[in-house]
Amino acid sequence: MSIVGNLLFVLHAHLPFVRHPGYKRPFIEENWLNEAILETYIPLLRVFRNLKQEGIYFRITMSFSPSLSSMLVDAYLQDKFRSYISNLIQLGEKEVERTTYDSHLNYLSKKYLGHFQDTLKIFDELNGDLTKGFREFLENGSLEIITCPATHGFLPFMESEPASVKAQIRNGRRTHRRIWGRDPKGIWLSECGYYKGLEKHLADEGLKYFFVDTHGIEHAEPRPKYGVYAPVEVGEGVFAFGRDPESSRQVWSSQDGYPGDFRYREYYRDIGHDLDYNYIHHYLNSDGIRINTGIKYHRITGKESYKEYYNPDAAMEACGNHATDFLNRRIEQAKNFYNEMGQAAIIVSPYDAELYGHWWYEGPQFIEYLFKKIHFDQDSIRPIHALESPGIVNRIQSVRMSMSSWGENGYGDVWLNKTNDWIYPHLLAAAADMQAIAHSYKTTADAWQIRVLNQMGRELLLAQSSDWAFIMKTGTMVDYAVRRTNVHVNLFYHLKSMLTNDDRDDKNLDQMEVEHNIFPDISFKDWIK
Repeated sequence: MSIVGNLLFVLHAHLPFVRHPGYKRPFIEENWLNEAILETYIPLLRVFRNLKQEGIYFRITMSFSPSLSSMLVDAYLQDKFRSYISNLIQLGEKEVERTTYDSHLNYLSKKYLGHFQDTLKIFDELNGDLTKGFREFLENGSLEIITCPATHGFLPFMESEPASVKAQIRNGRRTHRRIWGRDPKGIWLSECGYYKGLEKHLADEGLKYFFVDTHGIEHAEPRPKYGVYAPVEVGEGVFAFGRDPESSRQVWSSQDGYPGDFRYREYYRDIGHDLDYNYIHHYLNSDGIRINTGIKYHRITGKESYKEYYNPDAAMEACGNHATDFLNRRIEQAKNFYNEMGQAAIIVSPYDAELYGHWWYEGPQFIEYLFKKIHFDQDSIRPIHALESPGIVNRIQSVRMSMSSWGENGYGDVWLNKTNDWIYPHLLAAAADMQAIAHSYKTTADAWQIRVLNQMGRELLLAQSSDWAFIMKTGTMVDYAVRRTNVHVNLFYHLKSMLTNDDRDDKNLDQMEVEHNIFPDISFKDWIK
């Protein structure tokens, strides 16, 4: 049978910039990156390598946010991961000894130890730089890597400050070029946050496409003939792709999504919380506070607190069944669309990358099984990258879209509410000040002034990260999010005072540049309209 549908499978990989060298007390938040490397990024690399080794044709699009890319190539953070995984290997060895009384637990502990050891092996093969591993698949065309606004700033809330929008996008594109060796063709807008007119900024940086949630397309004017199953042109030659709600629901839904299957590993049962404190606290990397270690011996089992032991074989069986179900539903979906519209559907299935492996332990294997089944078991669906669409769609419709996001309720509620509304007067005032100061000093040749101005730009971008408002809304690690917002805004104004008063405090400036060293190629002139 001929191709009736195309799968555009998208993984959004992002973490906020968390880097705190020189502090004696560990920052628990630094484990966000360590956990993601262990549970998501290296497992995805394993999947890509397996697919390549077996000659499987696959196409996946991944966004690596500039803050995440910057952390992946940072030598300090690479050393932190080596310490983290070495510590886990020691814990794994202790667990193999401790669990000899139970054959099933002992089997699981050995599986974890092998996983940790193989993770360190892959990490060391790449000299700690995971971008080298992913770049192999970028070069052979299996992986399309796109960028993101510099610090994952929520752009609709910067609409009144276009210079900040430009700086977010420009530094996103520039960082992508520096780390990945090429200019990105597309961008993952932070939180899929779009507003009318944003396409001009994207086009100015050479970006051709982005993604929006379903209603962003469905509420466009005129209403697109093909709905979310074809890209639309929104102006300036920029294309928008809309999320397919069906494939999203199958994975994301907390009620009936695949990750909730009773055979899968239970995320919330970890030996970091379950075992005797005197035994476990040496391995917590958290100043003694109980946190997840990544060693989890139980499966979801059911909705009650009682949990049975995890069975990897049963979990893999579920994984294969779910990959088959996902593919069959896409084929049925595509056939129905083709019969109605006479055109092959483009089914956009975007997810947070960290869902696969970190939250859903078996998620990477689901991806591997899915692409193997696409390759061997059918000939109706093919995987594609976004810019293959013009050769598939008979006609791309031009539309006007309104503001939207993929957050709860579909607009800006998550990032602007009573838990976090206090941050915006400070962020918008700083954004306006940055533009004004950049104009005032645009002709300066004073090296010290340029350093201060560039560091002001870094602090503003870091303060604008959407993660801080999101964390305040969700109620987890709120103190850290509040502190990070305050730190960056206060440093911005301290730098402004240094500049206007010609207070050449090199020691203080050096310290800021060392700790917040993101965007080494930033220019304060990015804020000049």
